[in-house]
Amino acid sequence: MINIAIIGTGGISDTHIQAFRHFADRCRITAMVDLDTNRAAAKTSRFGLDAKVYATWQDMLDAQTVNLAAICLPPFIHAAATIDLLDAGVNVLLEKPMAPTLEECDAILAAAERSGKLLSVVAQNRYKIPMMKVKQVLESGIIGRVLHAQVDSYWWRGSHYYDLWWRGAWEKEGGGCTLNHAVHHIDLMHWMMGMPVDVQSLVTNLNHENSEVEDFSTTVARFADGRVGQITASLIHHGEEQQLAVQGERASVIVPWKVLASKQRDNGFGEPDLSTVAEIERIYADLPDIPYEGHEGQIDNVLAALQGEQELFIDGVSGRNTIELVTAIYQSGFSGQRVSLPLAPDSPFYTREGVLNNAPHFHEKTHSVDGFADDSITLGSDYKSN
Repeated sequence: MINIAIIGTGGISDTHIQAFRHFADRCRITAMVDLDTNRAAAKTSRFGLDAKVYATWQDMLDAQTVNLAAICLPPFIHAAATIDLLDAGVNVLLEKPMAPTLEECDAILAAAERSGKLLSVVAQNRYKIPMMKVKQVLESGIIGRVLHAQVDSYWWRGSHYYDLWWRGAWEKEGGGCTLNHAVHHIDLMHWMMGMPVDVQSLVTNLNHENSEVEDFSTTVARFADGRVGQITASLIHHGEEQQLAVQGERASVIVPWKVLASKQRDNGFGEPDLSTVAEIERIYADLPDIPYEGHEGQIDNVLAALQGEQELFIDGVSGRNTIELVTAIYQSGFSGQRVSLPLAPDSPFYTREGVLNNAPHFHEKTHSVDGFADDSITLGSDYKSN
């Protein structure tokens, strides 16, 4: 039986708790950790957990042995908690984003290397059936040479969203919608396309005054073989329509699932290529569904990796790649220049100090609250319908 600690009991911890409970024959939650022990105790009671409550992860480490810690803390604490737990011999499942800066990501990877423990960074959107199938469709080559990929990470958040004490501050949140919302869509981009060679970005704040950080960014990415990618992150889009669209020579595939194909007439204008559409639809339909989606899918893999039954699917390097792309977007957006990848440690945004010294304050944060009575959160599209 794998003993689990939940580190941080805010809104996202509910998703982890529910996912771990789905695998009750393989694991059990034995520790709940939060500086607000009353909140941790209330959540322990609400979910009927047989778990001890601790104020800090060090208190927990001193009191009991756990095999896996799910870190659900604000981003600015991710590195400190993850490094301490790895060095103590605990495997870690780390919520997104891996950390606000590349320096912290590299320190986490170094701790994983020296401890020999498992490190997985949450990227639950890979574990959506349409995403898994589209990945396989692309790898089949059926759409021809990939020309262009676009991810739209559209969210909507009202002004109260940034009232929470750690949100909307570069020092605490580490960034805005690019880092904390589009992080999963940026992961999908480099998972599907690989890492680009450079990016050109615009980063701004359009509608959130109680926030230093951005609520909108848009980026054009170039790849070594000439492919082009586009990434848009937003907190101003009503309806939160999120998609991944890949254009190939023969057809385009889109999530939520849609396939389009054109063939040319004698004059070069297009008409629907229904036979190609039908061929791709057959391939997609014949691909098997994965047994678990979202956090459940990733947690199933992490537990299986700990038991020696599967290879770890999403590791720390994947998490770092996402942060490298986010960092490049910020560097380009704030400098107005195209930025090449990979980034070197002399990037002005590599360290937390560099971010604080170089990131503009779109607004000053003037008020905050310790928490909300309603701490429910949304996790975005299921990618199964438009």
